Amino acid sequence: MMEPAPTGGAETDAMTMGMHEPAEATSPPSETHCPERLLHGAPALLTYLDRDQRIRCANDTHRRWLGLDPARMIGQRLIDVIGQANHQLASAALERAYAGRLGVYEGEVHRGRERRYVHGNFQPDFDADGKVCGVFTALVDITERRTLELQLHESEQRFFGAFQYAAIGMALISPDGRFLRVNAALCRMLGYTEDELLALGVADVSHPDDFADDSELQRQLLAGERPSYQLEKRNFHKGGRVVEIELSVSLVRDEQGVPRYFVSQVQDISQRKAFEEDLHRERELAEVTLRSIGDAVITTDPELRITSLNPIAEAMTGWPSREALGRSVDDIFELFDATDGQPVANPLHVAIKHNIIIDLASRTSLRHRHGFDTPVEDSAAPIHDHAGNVIGGVLVFHDVSETRTLTLKMIHLTQHDALTGLPNRSQLHGQVGQALAAAARRQQRCAVLYLDIEHFKQVNELYGHDAGDRVLRAFAQQLRRCLPSEELLSRYGGDEFVVVVPHVETVGAVASLCQRLIAHGEETSLGDLPELGLRLKVGISVYPDDASDAETLLLHAETAMCAAKAQQSHSYRFFTATMNERAQARRQIEQALRQALPRNELQLHYQPKVDAGSGLVVGAEVLLRWHVDGVALHEPDAFIPIAEDSGLILPIGTWVLRQACNQARQWQQQGRAVPISVNVSPLQFQHADFYNWLDHALAESGLDPGLLELELTERMVMSGGSTTIERLRRIKQRGVRLSLDDFGTGYCSLSYLRHFPIDALKIDRVFVDDVIHHPDTATITRAIIAMARSLDKQVIAEGVETEEQASFLREAGCAQLQGFLYGKAMPAAAFEQRLRAVP
Repeated sequence: MMEPAPTGGAETDAMTMGMHEPAEATSPPSETHCPERLLHGAPALLTYLDRDQRIRCANDTHRRWLGLDPARMIGQRLIDVIGQANHQLASAALERAYAGRLGVYEGEVHRGRERRYVHGNFQPDFDADGKVCGVFTALVDITERRTLELQLHESEQRFFGAFQYAAIGMALISPDGRFLRVNAALCRMLGYTEDELLALGVADVSHPDDFADDSELQRQLLAGERPSYQLEKRNFHKGGRVVEIELSVSLVRDEQGVPRYFVSQVQDISQRKAFEEDLHRERELAEVTLRSIGDAVITTDPELRITSLNPIAEAMTGWPSREALGRSVDDIFELFDATDGQPVANPLHVAIKHNIIIDLASRTSLRHRHGFDTPVEDSAAPIHDHAGNVIGGVLVFHDVSETRTLTLKMIHLTQHDALTGLPNRSQLHGQVGQALAAAARRQQRCAVLYLDIEHFKQVNELYGHDAGDRVLRAFAQQLRRCLPSEELLSRYGGDEFVVVVPHVETVGAVASLCQRLIAHGEETSLGDLPELGLRLKVGISVYPDDASDAETLLLHAETAMCAAKAQQSHSYRFFTATMNERAQARRQIEQALRQALPRNELQLHYQPKVDAGSGLVVGAEVLLRWHVDGVALHEPDAFIPIAEDSGLILPIGTWVLRQACNQARQWQQQGRAVPISVNVSPLQFQHADFYNWLDHALAESGLDPGLLELELTERMVMSGGSTTIERLRRIKQRGVRLSLDDFGTGYCSLSYLRHFPIDALKIDRVFVDDVIHHPDTATITRAIIAMARSLDKQVIAEGVETEEQASFLREAGCAQLQGFLYGKAMPAAAFEQRLRAVP
């Protein structure tokens, strides 16, 4: 029936609902034996209970499914056979049957830790007086059907969750044009509530001039003439304004091919349309400008075929536009060295190939179509589309004297960074000032983005300064490719860059641009170097919201960048007034931290790690504290990020390693060998001298290396490529253990762990907090533990605060537990007393 309770000689733990073993092949039963064959061969558990719930009859299926001898079940009470837990589950259905009505039970039954799903019928049996004299029971295993039902329900929930919370507008539309379902994004886009839209149809919100095209395409879908369609059209907002949208529509049919509903995806392209209109106006202005300026301008396609010449270029080359169009630029723009007459390579080839701006070498002459030469100054640059792709090139040149060429070169060098060719700090203030003035005239906003490459000095330390220079050049090119033409990019100094955004429609648009810059910048790579793993932090300040002058706007953008660096969960931050207070507090902490080591203000505390089974202390995590006169001056979350950003983490981290090893050695000499784990920051681990610092700490203290464990973060391990793997292996060869801290919160895959010599994983407290109350978290945590153990990795859980959490983690297979349930971090003396208290 359900999970059997112990019976004499029966296998009571063999319950496996749904394991239908095939019956042995036999000849068909005779009519005489049919009832008996039906009883004992039926694929269900059948019993008959008397009015005292004692089993009077049981079929042979109990033997096949449960390993129970039906003959030995006869006369026993039902609760003694199936156990109290299962009896309790079925009690309501049994009571109903003994009351004379059909009892039905559908739900879980227990077999140890296993849960199965069954359907049971409890049919009352009446005597000649109409009284219940017994109950027929029949239980069928429907676990597989139930699993499929749950999977279908979950799939439907995921679909409608994705539908409702999609970033773009979504709608299900009936074949006659009525809205059947709409999501929140579409309601926001058109200004209606969900109920209001569901009372309307497509025709009610469509512009009349566009509705006919939409209807025709819908007709073609219904007729099977096309699988889907895309369309740009105009809809009306509830407030009356026009919303430009882009539709993507497909049709869902039922099994018989009858149309059920349209699936419509809707994107608001009003802003894009406005940009296209602005672009058209700017193109018209550019055409007029090119014809009126005093410089010659030639443009080409990516294959360097001529696409345009302005009137000055026609005059200087001797080629009319109508004859030059489509020809190779080398036929039209012929350059020679003015000294020896040798041909000079066209700079546009290099500019397009390497996607850079390049200036023509000095003392170069342009040969006219009719043979005479003119000394020219020239620059060549790639032309980009909005996505940063090279779609052509441009040559700008004019007749120059030698003196003017030299003067212009000197001016350029004073205003541009020699490494990247970008405008430098001296030119930036002027650019910001011009952007502010233009924004003030238009009564619009502009913005400044302050970019910093986190820990870039590690690149120089690992690969050398020449490689670092090449990375900065490649990084600058990456940013150029994703910036619109009017945005100004400058190198502010070192690994810091500034972007000036002269036109800001919304702060959301600035945030989107910022995200693109971060994505492109962090993808910077060089073929001869391992994965760089660059990380950007960006601060944003907006005129006139945050400042009204260039200097303050730049200062506030830098302050916002520092706030982004301090709060690791954000890659970019907008400036707020409170940041000035935080920046000042941050500077004060940094100044005090520089004196903390000389003044002996830093201390090490030790948090116990206990064996999950016995509860005995089996190790300790070393944690840094900053105390003055016994009072905590600052919490670790406040001063450790500042130590990392300022580089102070290097001397502090070395001190922590030495102190921890010395303390562990003292305990070892006292006969208590306590393994200790020390957190290592990325800046510390990636430093070229880290292994020497580690070796010195072990040699100086005399500590057994096996008693030291280094805790590393996922990002630290995953971002360093082969260099990190080699460093980890070298540490392992020294005998030191390695663990991965905060596992599950980063991007490390368990499948990659086999490539790294990691001994242990620490499950982050965010999982531990939720394992009791959130089934999904519990499932994920069990999976992490099981997979880690299959890779022979020890699993440690941190942040354990309740006995419920500890019990769950213990049963799931965690080897060690750590958290307030077993003790907070404590000074060495208090930890030593804790050790002595254990016999």
